[in-house]
Amino acid sequence: MRIVAIVVAAGRGSRAGGEMPKQYRTLGRRPLLAYTLEAFLTHAKVDAVLCAIHPGDRALYDEAIKSLADWAGPKLLAPVHGGDTRQISVCRALEGLASQGRPEICLVHDAARPFVDSALIDRAIEAGFSHEAAVPGLIPTDTIKRVDARGDVVETVDRASLRTIQTPQAFSFKRLLDTHQAAEIAGLDSFTDDGQLAEWAGLSVHVFAGDPGNMKVTHASDFAEAEQRLGGTMVTRVGTGFDVHAFGDGDHIWLGGVRLAHDRGILAHSDGDVALHALTDALLGALSDGDIGTHFPPSDPQWRGASSDRFLAYAVEKVRARGGRIDHLDVTVLAEQPKIGPNREAIRARIAEIAELPLDSVSIKATTTEKLGFTGRAEGIAAQAAATIRLPERA
Repeated sequence: MRIVAIVVAAGRGSRAGGEMPKQYRTLGRRPLLAYTLEAFLTHAKVDAVLCAIHPGDRALYDEAIKSLADWAGPKLLAPVHGGDTRQISVCRALEGLASQGRPEICLVHDAARPFVDSALIDRAIEAGFSHEAAVPGLIPTDTIKRVDARGDVVETVDRASLRTIQTPQAFSFKRLLDTHQAAEIAGLDSFTDDGQLAEWAGLSVHVFAGDPGNMKVTHASDFAEAEQRLGGTMVTRVGTGFDVHAFGDGDHIWLGGVRLAHDRGILAHSDGDVALHALTDALLGALSDGDIGTHFPPSDPQWRGASSDRFLAYAVEKVRARGGRIDHLDVTVLAEQPKIGPNREAIRARIAEIAELPLDSVSIKATTTEKLGFTGRAEGIAAQAAATIRLPERA
């Protein structure tokens, strides 16, 4: 591991209100923390990501990373328990990394900054290799005044030499670990960020360009702004899917997650649900993430006889792991038999349930091929599907 990002998520976030710490509150169907972790997990130069969490938040953390765990792999390290202050939490994370192999550069980022983008992470990494300590900063846009205890103005401060400091902050891993351990020995644990701690230790702290969009979600009103920003950065994608299976011996088929009585069965490795298979491929296609055979190869015996709702649920979670939203799912079944009409609403309802969508976001249609081809000869059944989704531009 050459570059590791520590995400500090052990705080209580009391200023944001609510019944749970702000990093676990939902933004656009996902916990805030998921967006923050995703930014570093998807960055090509970051080798590993470690989260420092409160000892009592493990269940909340596990729920928050559900949308990430299936693709993040070993890059997302097991979390460490933080302490009563931010400084202690970072120290515990550094000590955990030291036991796993010391990286060269360490980035430290607040969990409550979910809009950190790849360009800012790039600047942090570059500054980390050039300086022993570096922090992103912005020139204040408002006039700054110093006041006394009564609230009277003492002076107007020249803001050209001032910076408001953000994260991610970048450090030589060894220097930062040594500094944290020295502060712990000295009984000091109230530094508000690692840049301030580095100043205390006598390190030269460089300020590089921050990002005005890298907002910190601090107060309850910030959640409304964050929700608005999430809705404003989405791009629409459309994917299509197609699947076909031959009939065989049996007395039923599965279609759209519903068991339909039929005088034939389906020849397939799984349960042969052509509607769910086509929908799964449509979603994976919209993500540019291969097809159903890539993720569930028929050569793997664990998928023999598998219920296809697992495949669709997996693809749905992949969309949400990217911060995406599913707008509409549309399926057309091609078959002479069985008749779809009497089961249409049951199939719609089941697909909506699997995808966690409102019923009016799911469409199911059927057609014959006018006695032409294998479906016309009642030798099998086919389905084609389209999925309309929205993804954040940064994804």
